[in-house]
Amino acid sequence: MDQTNYSVVVDERVVVKWLTPPAPLPHPTPDILAHLVEAGFKDTAPPYAVLTGVVDGREHLLALVTGYLPDARDGWEWCVDDAVAGSTAFATELGRLAADLHLALSTLPHPAPSAPPPSAGPALPGGPAASPTSSDSGRTPAEARAAGDAAAATTAPAERAEDTRPDQAFAERAEEALGEALAVTEGEDGAWLAGRADAMRRELASLAAPMTTPLIRIHGDLHVGQILKWRDGYAVIDFDGNPTVTDADPRQPAARDVAQLTTSLEHVAQVAIKRRGTPPDRAAAWVREARAALLAAYRARLAERHRSDLLDERLIRPFEVEQECRELIYAARHLPRWRYAPMGVLRTWYPEETPAPDAGAPPADAAPHPTDTPAPHPAGTPAGDGAPHPTDTPAPHLTGAPAGDVAPFPTETPGEEPAPRAADDPSRHCAEKPEENIA
Repeated sequence: MDQTNYSVVVDERVVVKWLTPPAPLPHPTPDILAHLVEAGFKDTAPPYAVLTGVVDGREHLLALVTGYLPDARDGWEWCVDDAVAGSTAFATELGRLAADLHLALSTLPHPAPSAPPPSAGPALPGGPAASPTSSDSGRTPAEARAAGDAAAATTAPAERAEDTRPDQAFAERAEEALGEALAVTEGEDGAWLAGRADAMRRELASLAAPMTTPLIRIHGDLHVGQILKWRDGYAVIDFDGNPTVTDADPRQPAARDVAQLTTSLEHVAQVAIKRRGTPPDRAAAWVREARAALLAAYRARLAERHRSDLLDERLIRPFEVEQECRELIYAARHLPRWRYAPMGVLRTWYPEETPAPDAGAPPADAAPHPTDTPAPHPAGTPAGDGAPHPTDTPAPHLTGAPAGDVAPFPTETPGEEPAPRAADDPSRHCAEKPEENIA
């Protein structure tokens, strides 16, 4: 089972996600969820509370309590079904959702360094003794702004939340990912990858150029497995960041999330080919259409909100290449049977070179740019596959909570059924995952 956390569905009303192991505080997720509520972003499971406790003398985040989303399936199920059926109707909604998420996260203040949090925070009105729900003095973003705390808020949060300085670290991080992918990918795949390393480096080189796009808080692990399709629409979950990347700056160009989402569509196509027998040419056409629709909707939403500056499309391609390197690293470290997916995508992007035409022969048609016209390639791998990132595993009942403090989110009330919302305003979260992730 590919997992990192353990989720419990309670009476089909709430989901308790136990972090395994507990995460030291300060932890970004409570702040992010609280901010999304304040910003009016509802395309996620509503946050109800956080559970904290002291572990080895330090305060830790033990669990998150969110609403339950009826009939929810993650993208490694519903999106593969859509790929097999050739349906791309979902792509416009996903593009809008991703844009709305980035619009909300772009206003998240960049916290100033603070002292380690106390063991418990003040009690919230109407609730039990609360542990800090913010990395800044135990206050929620709303409380910090109300108190005029300049370290957590300002009269122009969007200006404070963004940084337009270029960062050479992005290029170095990508080069390191390529180097590690080359080192851990063995056999025929490794030899093939080594032969394409120079071409991949050329595409990564653009990350070294000065960046003018804002750096914002991003999701950090935005693939289709993090998008639930539920009774009333789509919802994004899991704001814990990329489990395969350590010490990554949480403030990144929005293009990194976009690239992760588009590469996950490529992986869906690979799964459809390998596990569901979808012809490669049909999978290729599906990826082209879905990718184009998703990006068009994303651009349109940013333009509608006068924030087209959030996306620098020149960064999508190099971030996509870096992401496939990270998929290979993930496969080598955790899930060898997953290697077929990134290798299939890379073989599509960097096809075998064809002999030069004879002199005087008519020129061949120009090959389309691999970003715009992917053609999924069913690369051979060991039997079986799985989702590319760790997921949560539900249990049928709550099995006893460790000692700790519960901090409810002030804008949500646990246990109360919220009023019905529109299709694009999900309010429940189902954390169920099938054993093999793909039916």
